[in-house]
Amino acid sequence: MRPDEEVALYEHHLIVVDEGQSPVRIDKYLAQRLTHLSRSRIQLAIDTGLVTVDGIAVRPSTKVRPGQSIQVRLPYPPPTDLAPEPIPLEIVYEDAYLLVVNKPAQMSCHPGAGVYSGTLLNALLYHVQDTVLPSSEQNMARPGLVHRIDKDTTGLLVVAKEERTYYGLAQQFFEHTALRRYWALVWGSPEQDGGTIIAHIARDPYDRKKYRAYPDGSQGKHAITHWRVVERLPLATWIECQLETGRTHQIRVHLSHLGYPLVGDKTYGGDRPRIPLISARWSQEAHRLLQKMPRQALHAYLLGFHHPITGENLCFEAPLPTDMREAIEYLRELARSVSSL
Repeated sequence: MRPDEEVALYEHHLIVVDEGQSPVRIDKYLAQRLTHLSRSRIQLAIDTGLVTVDGIAVRPSTKVRPGQSIQVRLPYPPPTDLAPEPIPLEIVYEDAYLLVVNKPAQMSCHPGAGVYSGTLLNALLYHVQDTVLPSSEQNMARPGLVHRIDKDTTGLLVVAKEERTYYGLAQQFFEHTALRRYWALVWGSPEQDGGTIIAHIARDPYDRKKYRAYPDGSQGKHAITHWRVVERLPLATWIECQLETGRTHQIRVHLSHLGYPLVGDKTYGGDRPRIPLISARWSQEAHRLLQKMPRQALHAYLLGFHHPITGENLCFEAPLPTDMREAIEYLRELARSVSSL
């Protein structure tokens, strides 16, 4: 992103705390200084790491001190007149109340950060035609979307088509009763066949685009990921992850913290081979794998929930996308070639 693009997307404020200022919570201090902003917008900016004190992201309870430099960056809200676009969707299930879609890679779930077209939401608005997708006060820019997955993650999402369904689904995701399982391809071979990762997740204080795991719970939000090995392959391992919580980048951060980043994950170190003492031959094979899997190898393959209106227990599965399937087949062929030597 160029500097002029950064300025265009964000409202910037730089505040130097007065020498006579008594210690006060930063959320209250900013509400007093930036009176044109709502408390909820300030709170959201702090929670998402867009407020820093002397260059470090802070908590809402952080006390400001004289002489500190506070930087606030607030993204301008995306336009409310979202345009329906005739983008093909893979609809797995649909009724009068909700639909389940299998999202492809390279598609953002909703507009934001300078992306205002070509998103899943644009496609949904065209698909539902005259239906007004529901939203909450915190979700005005993302109507109908109860949850989301990263742009380069593929897989299943449920979308509410009316208000009762929206709040019924939102409650299940909030209470962690919705079932979500992912397939992932990670570098290396974990020593165990499975386990549970418990580590808080917070925005990286030095890179706002990344998140970091805090196993001591000193920062961030509580996050739990259960995982098990599906298949051990040369160079990489196919694993299944089940989310108990749903934090941003949770699987990507947790697996990288464990030492096994996702193949192709440019943000968390998976865009280069992670095998120690790798031979020249295997180094070539690893780079070929990255050519086949240039995005993070993560697919939301299973989604289950209780239908808020009909009372049915619904569960859906989406097969491996083409790129992940071909990457796994490539590694299986490598295994066969090694075993024949």
